[in-house]
Amino acid sequence: MSTEGRNPSTVGIDTWTAQQAIEAIIVEDLAGVRAALGVSARLADLVEEAHTRLEAGGRIHYFGAGASGRLAFVDATESRPTFGLEDAFVWHFPGGSRALLDSAIDAEDASAAGATDAAGVRACDLVIGVSASGSTGYVRGAVGHARRCGAFTALITTQQGAALSSEVDCAIEAATGAEALTGSTRLKAGTATKVLINAFSTALMIRAGRTWSNLMTHLVATNSKLDERAVRILMMATERPERECRELLAACDQDLPVALTAALTGTEPEVARAALAAEGGVRAAVRQLS
Repeated sequence: MSTEGRNPSTVGIDTWTAQQAIEAIIVEDLAGVRAALGVSARLADLVEEAHTRLEAGGRIHYFGAGASGRLAFVDATESRPTFGLEDAFVWHFPGGSRALLDSAIDAEDASAAGATDAAGVRACDLVIGVSASGSTGYVRGAVGHARRCGAFTALITTQQGAALSSEVDCAIEAATGAEALTGSTRLKAGTATKVLINAFSTALMIRAGRTWSNLMTHLVATNSKLDERAVRILMMATERPERECRELLAACDQDLPVALTAALTGTEPEVARAALAAEGGVRAAVRQLS
């Protein structure tokens, strides 16, 4: 596997200064980002498939182990407060929450565990296996079970010609090559994986209408920082003063999409709420009411 190869550019890294080592690692990370950019068209196809399935009531399941699985876990858990969808993204990690915190619990090779964890996958769902090597046993078991259930399956990997690519409906291979530190795929491969997963979920939520321009319209305000962010978003989108935006949010029960739709269309909150329920995203609701 190319991700396990030795990088000729960094063979002397243990004799370099800290700054030299840091610069070399970051240069390699940039190569990882370029590799991710190179598969953007393929990722866009996956976004469209995922959008269709979300519209039909399906969910997005991430299956991964090690660093790849932890990156998928972060994306899944952060997507809810960012975009306000309770169960759209589901993460699966071999050994569950305990193994996330303790890397000594390693069930990466357990294909049976992957199949077991995929028991809740439905035909309307989309399953993404995340594996730097493209050969993780846990992922193989999960995508295999998912395909038998009729779900759409995909692989995000940093290995060209990955072993699992032929076992999924859509393989996204961002070939990152050898790491600055041989085999440490939490580096360049991890960077490419994070870029791909974040781009996928964000583009999907934009496609689902859960933004206005480049503003997060459906964020879940769970703390004071996010409360203030909601006010700023409303101010930026409507160019109204802070006091007016706070009053409008209060009148809309702190529901930012409703407040934004009402402000942009000059309608009452209940009219805006009904349009959002019918249309989904703010832009579609504004188009209907304008």
